[in-house]
Amino acid sequence: MFKTVNEANAAVIERLKAARPHWVDVKTARDVIPELREGRTLLHAGPPITWERMTGPMQGAVLGAAKLEGWAATDEEAEKLAAAGEIRFIPCHDVNAVGPMGGITSASMPVIVMENKVHGNFSYCNLNEGIGKVMRFGAYDEEVLARHRWMISTLGPVLSAALRTMEGGIDVTTLVAQAITMGDEFHQRNIAASALLLRTLATAIIKTDCPKGACEEVTDFLARTDQFFLNVMMAYCKNVMDAGAAVGEGTIVTARPRTGRDFGIRVAGTGKQWFTAPVNTPVGLFFTGYTQDDANPDIGDSAITETYGVGGASMVAAPGVTRFVGAGGFQDALRISDEMQEIYADSNPMLLIPGWDFQGSPMGLDIRRVVETGITPLINTGIAHKKAGIGQVGAGTVRAPLDCFVKAFEAAAEKLGIDAWGNQ
Repeated sequence: MFKTVNEANAAVIERLKAARPHWVDVKTARDVIPELREGRTLLHAGPPITWERMTGPMQGAVLGAAKLEGWAATDEEAEKLAAAGEIRFIPCHDVNAVGPMGGITSASMPVIVMENKVHGNFSYCNLNEGIGKVMRFGAYDEEVLARHRWMISTLGPVLSAALRTMEGGIDVTTLVAQAITMGDEFHQRNIAASALLLRTLATAIIKTDCPKGACEEVTDFLARTDQFFLNVMMAYCKNVMDAGAAVGEGTIVTARPRTGRDFGIRVAGTGKQWFTAPVNTPVGLFFTGYTQDDANPDIGDSAITETYGVGGASMVAAPGVTRFVGAGGFQDALRISDEMQEIYADSNPMLLIPGWDFQGSPMGLDIRRVVETGITPLINTGIAHKKAGIGQVGAGTVRAPLDCFVKAFEAAAEKLGIDAWGNQ
């Protein structure tokens, strides 16, 4: 028990700084997440949600996963299963995992295995599907399923074999430290990190005994998938934040996922309790033929990046991405990061941003600062179409709702036996 909240927060941040996640393997999800071995079970992004409350992108991904697992032969059969309560849904965060956008993860899918070499905890994330129609954005036709079958049969096994040629796996911190100086913020821009990862993996892939055709397919896929590193970064950030959460005290936010209905946060001092509020809808730029009216409300576990302090919090590291998400130019990126620094308790000594006079990325989002200042965290995000089956239609930014931070602040104060608002 710490004497003050500041002492507890310092202990959390110390663990965040000390964590050293390594990407050690790719495994089939059921092999590392026991809950997926129990009947028809799927993981999803965000705090708990039922089928009836899921928005289009998440429902579409559920239909795709049900067909991928062989639970249903048609979309209609899959929808009947879900509507009848025959599929159990578990938040990714409840099983040490994260998933982008809908976050739907099924037993057969390959997942990244991230190991914290300092604190010993593990985290997981499914693999990035690439571009075009993808399940994470709610597409679920045969093209999407064919890609997932290839990921199961080829991509996962080749990456696993490559990683097992490296003693201790890939030290992701060293890679991220390089990539942030090359213009990545690790949510909407991962071009540098993906390229550095390919450089690291290519030699290892050659050393494996995988068939030549499979090696070529995998390296080609990695070379043209600019956002491949996003899922690696999500597993990395989850790994770090879970290490901080283990302190069990303080007001540092440890998770903040979205379902398309609810925005939820967890705080170190209140454990696995969720504090939720209705999500906002991202605003940004849209692909040809789509408009703001097509946008689904905020969704996905990918804001674990901003929880760690990159993504929208470190927009100044990637000013080029401000145009992609419709947020302006360099001065706007600088203004956003300066504003975000006001609600984080510290800076990350490992991730130095050249365009910010080598200041470290923000670290330790403090609910007290959010409530005191009224500044809500900004998130860089892809925008999914609100209807199932269409997929991504743009990219933009969105603010977290203040109300969930207020609820967490009040709960933290109650746990400490004090009045949150200083009433006598």
